[in-house]
Amino acid sequence: MQNTSQPALDIALLQQWINRSEARSDVIHAGAANALAATLDQTTHYADGSALPLLWHWIYFWAVSPQSALGADGHPQRGGFLPPVPLPRRMWAGGRLRFDAPLAIGAQSSRSSRILDVTAKEGKSGRLAFVTVAHQIDSAGQPAIYEEHDIVYRDNPQPGASVAAAAAKLAPTDAQWSQTITPDPVLLFRYSALTFNGHRIHYDRSYVTQVEGYPGLIVHGPLIATMLMELLRKNCPARAVNEFSFRALGPLFDIESFSVHGRPDTDGHTVHLWAANARGELAMQAEAKLDN
Repeated sequence: MQNTSQPALDIALLQQWINRSEARSDVIHAGAANALAATLDQTTHYADGSALPLLWHWIYFWAVSPQSALGADGHPQRGGFLPPVPLPRRMWAGGRLRFDAPLAIGAQSSRSSRILDVTAKEGKSGRLAFVTVAHQIDSAGQPAIYEEHDIVYRDNPQPGASVAAAAAKLAPTDAQWSQTITPDPVLLFRYSALTFNGHRIHYDRSYVTQVEGYPGLIVHGPLIATMLMELLRKNCPARAVNEFSFRALGPLFDIESFSVHGRPDTDGHTVHLWAANARGELAMQAEAKLDN
């Protein structure tokens, strides 16, 4: 049943944002890379000229909005670059990336973004809207990363409805590599700070539990994807990743540990990766394509 307490979802209006674009530039500062390394509990020191680890580009190209231009959830108000989707709950749903060249630390870089698509459907928990954004990142004037980023918007939960459970599908049990992650509010705060992400679901416990109805602070989707990539990098240090895709299937929270896993395919070029909650339910699945 549709949640009639929310405004109408006018998909024709929202699709007028398709092909809207914006551009940003940034320097891939070593200081930010070293801060993310520390956040991930790594001791590696990065200097100008080093290659930025994959997926770490998410801490650059900030969306900088004045405080007065933020919405109730801490994100910039909708209707600028992103369409004014009226559904209140927003999540990073997944993405697909192609890595054409390394991002060099210290290099002047640019990112051009374009709205590729806006769609809507009715899900088990109510109305859903999906926005897909394409990003082209160039470093020193050369193509470095092409990314398609999926954002999902949802209704607030109906009274008495549970939003805590991750996908009911159980995660695979044939991992070759595994690591247990114990998230806490400091980890989530530091990643929010590094990405200049004001979304309150990651640091404001009263907001996330009382307004959006979740049981705890939500672990960032890109942070989980980064941890999957780091697991791959640790176990295949000599292999270059050409492509990476991931899809979030259920939220992970700071109130319990979760795990990340990986398994190389028999073709020698594909690695299957996934994250699972403490009950072994699949929370994110990903696939990486490696070079020869």
